Amino acid sequence: MSGKIFIINVGSNASHKFCSPLFQDMTFEFIPIPEDRQLSNINGQVYGDLHSFYYAGKNLRKYIPKEFQMITAHNDPEFDTFTYGDNCDVNPRAMALRQVSRGDYLFFIARLENWMDDKKSGVFGFYFIGYLHVDQILSSVDVRPEIQTLERYLANAHVRRAMDDDSLWDRFWVFAGSSWSKRFLKAVPVTREFCDQVFLSSTGEPWEWRDNRSDLQTIGSYTRSCRCAIDPDDDLGKERIAIFWDWVQQHSI
Repeated sequence: MSGKIFIINVGSNASHKFCSPLFQDMTFEFIPIPEDRQLSNINGQVYGDLHSFYYAGKNLRKYIPKEFQMITAHNDPEFDTFTYGDNCDVNPRAMALRQVSRGDYLFFIARLENWMDDKKSGVFGFYFIGYLHVDQILSSVDVRPEIQTLERYLANAHVRRAMDDDSLWDRFWVFAGSSWSKRFLKAVPVTREFCDQVFLSSTGEPWEWRDNRSDLQTIGSYTRSCRCAIDPDDDLGKERIAIFWDWVQQHSI
């Protein structure tokens, strides 16, 4: 586990009318953001068809407002075949992912809402929900790949979009995970104490926790843009990455 750690903020957030649910035993369901357009039934996946990670045949409609049931979801990352896509060439938030190499890790952080007694609580937190151990990378995809290549990425939301509209082969990138990739059984809490032990700002300073901002707001701010959070080859990188992996392994099962 010597690869670099990249942190990517994913899933529904404070700007949406729904949030991924976290249950009392720390299991969770992941609910992605909406697609920016409605896709055809062939290539799109609507919210009403999203399935539970834990229960075969069970959908997630209980956690999604009725008006979104037939809206296309941008299901990215997807944990069936382990892919993640982003517009790394044009989206400032994602440009750092152009530094990702085979063997690095893409860790997904998501805002989850506690469900108590089968009801929303209004209490939120940030959690790691899984990761890709990067095995293959498609970069700056501007034409449909050959079928032998395309088959590996067909479940990805960016590829689904482009299959629906040729204008959407828009130089996006897609990362495919190896068999080491995981969708966690239980959500891994991202706490202030944990962040102080393992993360630094883009300028190499400890994170600043202001009195006028909640811990949730601070974590959200520092993780809004994708970036390399830990490089084991940096000063103190090996120490921070050891703490990181120990925390993940302790809480994810």
